[in-house]
Amino acid sequence: MVFKLSPSSLNLMNECPRCFWLNKHKVWTRPSTPFPQLPNGMDRVIKSHFDKFRDKGELPPEIKDHSHTKGLKLFGDKELLALWRNNRKGIQWEDKDGNILTGAVDNILTKDKKLIVLDYKTKGSPLKDEKEAGDGYQNQLDFYNFLLRKNGYETEEYAFLLFYYPKEVLETGEVIFDSVLARREIDVKNAEKIFDKAIKLLNGECPEKTCEWCEGR
Repeated sequence: MVFKLSPSSLNLMNECPRCFWLNKHKVWTRPSTPFPQLPNGMDRVIKSHFDKFRDKGELPPEIKDHSHTKGLKLFGDKELLALWRNNRKGIQWEDKDGNILTGAVDNILTKDKKLIVLDYKTKGSPLKDEKEAGDGYQNQLDFYNFLLRKNGYETEEYAFLLFYYPKEVLETGEVIFDSVLARREIDVKNAEKIFDKAIKLLNGECPEKTCEWCEGR
């Protein structure tokens, strides 16, 4: 049996290997919880915002004069970026046994011939600086870079998280957001290790240890 995996499905493996196994073997799927629509809406308008500056050959103001982005440009291949952003397609790689890993990026920056992943995030509270951003997104960034390299692209040894958070509401009703750009070192070996662990788990027996979701399944 071959499997199709993504960074989000591999997060489930970290939460509960049994839920992950049952899902990928099409035995049972953990019920989904309501997902806030605001992050989806923010993601859509931020991508459109960045695309307008890409078409002008510029960086948007929130990252234009940042020390991290000196000499960087937005990825210029619109059609390829649209494919990589597509949640149903994304960036794909197939291993020797036919298992597929796929992931959809938000945006890509370039430095000479190398690519740099840029991922948008929303938060409800301010960030003083990028050191507060946390490491909860490390695996996601590692997987994106792993996929790009498996598709023959060179990537830098780092990626970016761009956090947006609400700052104030003007008298006219507009909500003003502020942003913090966080640089994160990436580790593609970490991504490969997690992928191999997942395939090994899925090719074995269903894990016995249960969580509150899969108990009794």
